[in-house]
Amino acid sequence: MPSEAAALPASCPPARAERTTGSVNLFRLVGAVVAKDLRVELRSREILYTMAFFAAVVVVISSFAFVKEQRALRDAVPGVMWGAVLFAGTIGLGRAFDREREGDTMRALLLTPAPRLAVFLGKTVTVATLILAVELIVVPLTLLLFNLDLGAGAAHLVLVLVLGAIGFAVVGTVFAAMLLRVRSRDVLLPVVLYPILIPMFMAGTKATAAILGASEDVWFWTQFLTVYDAIFLVVSLWTFEALVIE
Repeated sequence: MPSEAAALPASCPPARAERTTGSVNLFRLVGAVVAKDLRVELRSREILYTMAFFAAVVVVISSFAFVKEQRALRDAVPGVMWGAVLFAGTIGLGRAFDREREGDTMRALLLTPAPRLAVFLGKTVTVATLILAVELIVVPLTLLLFNLDLGAGAAHLVLVLVLGAIGFAVVGTVFAAMLLRVRSRDVLLPVVLYPILIPMFMAGTKATAAILGASEDVWFWTQFLTVYDAIFLVVSLWTFEALVIE
């Protein structure tokens, strides 16, 4: 009987086949976690509605606050946009992991044979998806209330917002999971999260301002966001398992 290794194609050695199978299984597990979270959210829409409503309220109030001589202040738009995303994202992040605690779902996920890398990536993708959904509401509403036209900068703004959502999800998932069993997690989460997110949101605000002003600095801040996401993704993948172990 031919061995298993001999049954493989010559162009696919056993080690490479194992790596390929492992990658497929990892993506499949990540997809399962994401599908579970999004299915629960689509049934209740609790988190999404709360985030969207809060973000819309922030934008509407700011549109009245930053008005001078019956004209909206253009320079306030980046701060309003990113501030709404930050606060709404914090609310959604906290509630998403409260749901895991109430159902003891996180413990169940960590006790499964699935690698914790898949759990982390699945939760991160879910949080990033919720942030992007809120941004789809916040950005058009902000542009409408402040009477702005992005023009050719629309595609670049989408890139900046996606990078911001990824960075928020990566950092937020680690700290929200770490504080899951802490009683005062609602207070501690912003305290430990915001200092790390400040550089990312400063870069996002600067990039948005550069897009609105057609400045060449936009590429510098976009690269800054990319490097920020890459660094914290690596750090999070390295530390997530140790941080969530009780």
